[in-house]
Amino acid sequence: MVTVITGASKGIGKAIALKFGKEGHQLALCARGQEDLTNVCEQIVLSGGLMPFSLVVDMKSKEQVNNFGHQILDRFGCIDILVNNTGVFLPGSILDEEDGRLEHQLETNVYSAYHLTRILAPSMKERKSGHIINMCSIASTTAYPNGGSYSISKFALLGFSKVIREELKDFGVKVTAVLPGATWSASWAGVDLPEERLMNAKDIADMIWATTQLGITAVVEEIVIRPQLGDL
Repeated sequence: MVTVITGASKGIGKAIALKFGKEGHQLALCARGQEDLTNVCEQIVLSGGLMPFSLVVDMKSKEQVNNFGHQILDRFGCIDILVNNTGVFLPGSILDEEDGRLEHQLETNVYSAYHLTRILAPSMKERKSGHIINMCSIASTTAYPNGGSYSISKFALLGFSKVIREELKDFGVKVTAVLPGATWSASWAGVDLPEERLMNAKDIADMIWATTQLGITAVVEEIVIRPQLGDL
C-alpha cells in the first residue's frame, strides 16, 4: 500500500505517518523543513517501517505541489491513500487581520489539496479504488471568535471534500473529511493549558487508520473528534 501524507513532519501529520509506517505502508511524505522530515523518516524506519520517499515542499506553491505529485507518480505509478493534511492556522478577525492572510491560508489549506488531488486521484479513478482523506477542522462547521480567514479556508476544504466525494463515489474511491477539535501540535505551542484540554495527535491518527480498514461497500464520510471536555 502506498500512502501520501502532506505536512508530515509535525503534529497530526507526523502521528499519521508514524501509524501508517508502523503498519507497513510505503509512504511518500512532504513538509517544509528538511530536519523535521528526516527525523520522521528515521523514526519510521526504527519502528520497523519502510524508508519513506520524502521531499521538502512548500504546499502553498502550486509549482512545488505539482512537482511533488508527479514525482510520486513517476516513482510508484499509482497510490492507495492520499492524506491532505497540510495546514496553517493564523488567528485573526476578518475586518482586522493583515492583508493577504486569507490568500495565504487558502493557498496552504485548500489549494494544496485541490492541486495534489487533481494529480493523484485520476489513477485511483482509473483503478476504481483508493481513499482520499482531507484534514478539515471543527472550524469547518463552526465559526468562532478570532477564527477569521482560517475558518473560511476550512469551510472551503470541507466543501471540496463533499464535492470530490460525489465525483468519485461511483468509481470506488472513498473520501473522508476529518474534523478534529483542539489537538496538541505546533499551533498550540506555548499555551498554558492542562494536558487534558487538548487531544493527542495519536488518537486522530488511530481514527484515520480505522477508516481505511472498512470493506469496499462502506465509507466514513466525516469524522468529528473533540476533546472530552469540549471545545476551547
